[in-house]
Amino acid sequence: MDRSNAILQREQQQQSLNPKDWIAVDQQNAWDLLHEERSLMTRISTSCADLDDILGGGISCKQVTEIGGVPGIGKTQLGIQLAVNVQMPSYCGGLGGKAIYIDTEGSFMGERAQEIAEAYVEDISEYNRFLHKDLQACQGEIQGKDVLQNIYFFRICSYTEQIALINYLEEFISDHKDVKIVIIDSVAFHFRQGFEDMALRTRILGEMALKLVKLAKMCNLAVVLLNQVTTRYMEGSFQLSFSLGDNWSRCCTNRIILYWNGNERYAYIDKSPYLRSAAAPYSVTSRGIRNSASHCKRSKLV
Repeated sequence: MDRSNAILQREQQQQSLNPKDWIAVDQQNAWDLLHEERSLMTRISTSCADLDDILGGGISCKQVTEIGGVPGIGKTQLGIQLAVNVQMPSYCGGLGGKAIYIDTEGSFMGERAQEIAEAYVEDISEYNRFLHKDLQACQGEIQGKDVLQNIYFFRICSYTEQIALINYLEEFISDHKDVKIVIIDSVAFHFRQGFEDMALRTRILGEMALKLVKLAKMCNLAVVLLNQVTTRYMEGSFQLSFSLGDNWSRCCTNRIILYWNGNERYAYIDKSPYLRSAAAPYSVTSRGIRNSASHCKRSKLV
């Protein structure tokens, strides 16, 4: 009875509201919206030119991008690469920002991050040399240690900790306005087991997705969700499917599948409102994510 009264009271309050109280006053036309999107749309390079090409320049800010694949395909490697590359200075076409890395599986390795960071420093130094900049001065400005210090790392051990941290992100980023990417590795790990009430899980995941979408748009940053995959039998064959189900995947702006094609790694754009479906090869090297070696050889022969 108390619940029915509460619902009735809420409906009466909604009916008494003046439309002007809840309709946005800062309306704009579609042309202005397009211009605003293009002017604010910035991207973070993956360090793989072929992958950047099908992504329109890299991972987009103001959007949520889900990246999934089988174990060993390079999801964490790509996550670390993005956490490093977001720091690329503006004169190199980067954002000069910082990263938040949320590790739910314990797969983040500081030693591996250092290798990718040192390779990044070498690449920036090479670029400075190409631009005839003062090399010694540039090297004094950035070191591998500095790159790692610009990655805020959080280790999460339960789904309750994950929810609490996501609720805290807006406050944290308001105090660290130079954060330009949030990476969760992986978003599904603590939600794949331990839930008897699946309706509750669906509601929690939906609320979490809405907060991440809002965070990406409000703070003009990229949210990258690394996800696990499962195998489903569909249309007469077994196909890879993202964990957490189809409802979750609909909450993400872009979805990228990482997969093996023979001995070569590929990335495929499975869903995007503005990018066409396409695939590109990539490699995981000692220096991080790079172009596929075999693809480079083919390009040279053409």
